[in-house]
Amino acid sequence: MARRILTPLGSVFMLSLGLAAGGHLDALRLTSQATAVPAARSQETLPDGAEALVSGGQHISRVAAQAMPSAVHILAVRTENGRKVEETGSGVLMRSAQAKGLFVVTNNHVVRGAELADINIDSATGERVNPLRVHRDAESDIAVLQIPDNGQPSGNWGDSSTVDIGHFVLAVGSPFGLSQSVTMGIVSAKGRRDLSLTEDRTVINQDFIQTDAAINPGNSGGPLIDMRGNVVGINTAIASNSGGNEGIGFSIPSNLARRVFEQLASYGRVRRAYLGVELDSSFDDAAAQRLGMPRARGARITRVYANQNRSTPASLAGLRPDDVIMTFNGVDVADENHLINLVSLADIGSSVRIEVFRGRQQQLVSVKLTDREDYRTAQDADGSFMTR
Repeated sequence: MARRILTPLGSVFMLSLGLAAGGHLDALRLTSQATAVPAARSQETLPDGAEALVSGGQHISRVAAQAMPSAVHILAVRTENGRKVEETGSGVLMRSAQAKGLFVVTNNHVVRGAELADINIDSATGERVNPLRVHRDAESDIAVLQIPDNGQPSGNWGDSSTVDIGHFVLAVGSPFGLSQSVTMGIVSAKGRRDLSLTEDRTVINQDFIQTDAAINPGNSGGPLIDMRGNVVGINTAIASNSGGNEGIGFSIPSNLARRVFEQLASYGRVRRAYLGVELDSSFDDAAAQRLGMPRARGARITRVYANQNRSTPASLAGLRPDDVIMTFNGVDVADENHLINLVSLADIGSSVRIEVFRGRQQQLVSVKLTDREDYRTAQDADGSFMTR
C-alpha cells in the first residue's frame, strides 16, 4: 500500500513513499533466447571503449558486492483502524562512533506504529531477528533499531557534501520485497526541500538528494551508495504517478542521516539547537522588494519568540520581525526550510554568526544557540517554534 502525496514538483506528480505493504510484481518475464558466449570469444581483445565499459562494470560489481552484506530487508506489522497492516522496507547495518552495538538505520515510516516483536529484520545471510529497541525521529524520518551484534558486516558513512550532480550512485534494498536488489543511476539534484511526505508535515529536516536510480516501494530505508562503496544517502521517497519508479527518487543525505543516527544511538532522541523565530513560508519576490531586496532569498522572520521564564537566543541577539537571514555561519541560506535544517542540526551551545538584511542594509549578528528542549512548553508543543 504505497502512499502518494502531492509534491511541489507539480500536480502531475504524486509523492509515493518507497514502501509497500504486500507489494508485488505482476509478472517477471525472462527471455528464453539468451545463449552462452563461447569461452574462446570471451578472451578476445575488445576495442578500447569496450574495455573501459567492462572495467567500469567490474568496478560497479565490486562496489555492489561490498555494499549488499550490510543491507537488510524489513517487514513491520502494525495495527491500523483495528486491522493488521504489513509494510516492507529496507535498512542498512551501521555501527556508531559513540555508542556500542549494532544498529539498523531505516526510515521512521517503515516501522511506525509497530511493536518490537512485530518488526522482522532479515539479513543478507537469511537470518531473521527482532530489534532489541527502536529509537525514532519523525522530523527527519529516520529510525534506528538496535539488534544483537554478532560481528555482522556494517556499512560505512560517506560525505554527502562531496556528492555532486552527475555522480554515479547505487540504490540497494528490497523493491517489491525482492531483497538484495541493486539499481544504478546518477545524482540528479541536491537540496530538494519542502516535499509533502506526510499529511501532518512532520518531516521537517529536508535536504534531499534527488536520483534517477530506480527506487520502488520497498526501497525505503535502504542505502544510496557512491562509487567508493560508502553510504551517501538513505532512500526515502519517489515522485510517481503510478506508484512505481519514474526516475525521480529522494534520499536523505548521509551528513544529515549520520548526525541523527549518532544522536538516536547515543541519547535515544535528537538534541536540536534552537534559535527562537517564526519564519515566512511564503516569502516571495514581491515581499522581498517591499523590504528593499531585488528578489526573494534567505529566510524572513515574522516573529521573535520570547519565553516568560528566559530569553530566547533570537531575542538576546536582537533579531526582529522583517529581518531576512541571508547567511548562517557562513552558509548562504536558500529559504526558510534550509534555515530550519541549518539551525536544528547545529551544535547546541555554539555561537554562530548570522548575516541579516535589515533596513536595506546587511548586518552581522552573533547568536548563541541553545537546546530547544529547554523551551518546550505545553502551549508550544505543536507550534512552529519547535523547528527553529
